[in-house]
Amino acid sequence: MAQLRPNILLILSDQHRYDCTGPAGHPLLHTPALDRLAREGVWFGYAFTPCPICSPARQSLLSGTWPQDHGGLWNYGLGLPITLFERPTWTEALSQAGYQLGYVGKWGVHPSRSPLAFGFHEYRGIHEYEAWRAAQRLPPHQQDADRLSLLQGKPAARWFGGVDPIDISQTRTHWCAARAIELMRRYAALGRPWHIRLDFAEPHLPPFPAEPFASLYPAGEIPPWGSFAETFANKPAIQRQQLANWGIAELTWDEWSHYLARYLGMISQIDDAIGLVLDALDELGLAEHTVVIYSSDHGDNAGGHRLIDKHYVMYEDVVRVPLVMRWPGHIVADLYCEAFVLHALDLAATACEAAGLPIPAHYAGRSLLPLAGGGLPPDWRQEAVSVYYGAQFGLYTQRMLRDARYKYVWNHTDVDELYDLSLDPWELHNLIDHPAYREVLADMRHRLWSHLEAMNDALVRNEWMRQHLDHG
Repeated sequence: MAQLRPNILLILSDQHRYDCTGPAGHPLLHTPALDRLAREGVWFGYAFTPCPICSPARQSLLSGTWPQDHGGLWNYGLGLPITLFERPTWTEALSQAGYQLGYVGKWGVHPSRSPLAFGFHEYRGIHEYEAWRAAQRLPPHQQDADRLSLLQGKPAARWFGGVDPIDISQTRTHWCAARAIELMRRYAALGRPWHIRLDFAEPHLPPFPAEPFASLYPAGEIPPWGSFAETFANKPAIQRQQLANWGIAELTWDEWSHYLARYLGMISQIDDAIGLVLDALDELGLAEHTVVIYSSDHGDNAGGHRLIDKHYVMYEDVVRVPLVMRWPGHIVADLYCEAFVLHALDLAATACEAAGLPIPAHYAGRSLLPLAGGGLPPDWRQEAVSVYYGAQFGLYTQRMLRDARYKYVWNHTDVDELYDLSLDPWELHNLIDHPAYREVLADMRHRLWSHLEAMNDALVRNEWMRQHLDHG
């Protein structure tokens, strides 16, 4: 009997900014594989992570639920103890429906249970790569020998990366791609649909691309972000504190551009590995019958607002993510979709529908297939919510509402933020106290309250918080 249900190839990276891709229009970056997926599929221009932290976002992707529902409020081991979800995942449903499942790369979902506990039949983790690398007598991954000389003596040096002095075929990105291709070749012979998750640990800092990607983008040619002029005036104090926490307060763009050179180089290296996987799909004759999805768990400040990493902010740099999907014959090719997407939550629902499985009633997202088909359901959301519960430096709580023009950030222990993105796309000017925006602010506060109440967010289950948020 011919296979009717499609294969599902889900490729995820770690900390990839939405605007650092060819389809998003980066002026320098080369991403031919992602460009190809965008030409042959749909690029979602407004995809937002439910939570801009690694583990909570990944847990939402697997469970289809908000962090408060699955229990992963922050990266485990870096905050107070957490109790993670017990409900079955969509990957378990795929396994029960006859799919063959394989997982390659970074996990970061559960401290003691591997992908094998969530429906996957095979798991090739990055711990295997490190053992393989040592057995090949290659230099240690992310060694300290190539720190930037211009950062000597500065704490930021440890995060700015270097050059991985090995052949590109020996790098972690390409080792993971090769393992995914091995799984595809074996699964293709089984005669039943498969789901492969390929999870790159890159471009998360510190980036260590190998040649030719390490020198692909000369630092002197990389223009500064529009937000690099950040002064933190009328912003939450914790943002300025981040400069001290990371030791980056005095860094100039000349210094930051060297980080970006390696960050962009690593993205192109990931793209090259993805290209190998897409070529293998073609060689196996599987491209027409495989849903291919690429995204990231969250973004990266990468010098935007003079900040590093992703904590304690809800800037576009960290909450907005790249998202592209291809399924020949089932979705429109070369489509740019401007609808608001709740990333991990919608992807969980999408995987269920693509596999012909019911979407569980408790899932918080919706399938993206109607959008990918070129339509727009009349009741599709007009805004996005993202949540944050704190991490390494303390439990600083935030909620964000973002629509087509405005972004409002509720910072419970500091000044709130309001940005008019049509006039200030780099989110430099906090309008929270501007008299001309009082009605906008009141409306967004009420809408955010309504969303949080519908989500059963524990933070708004009392009248004190209603007074704080809904009534300003």
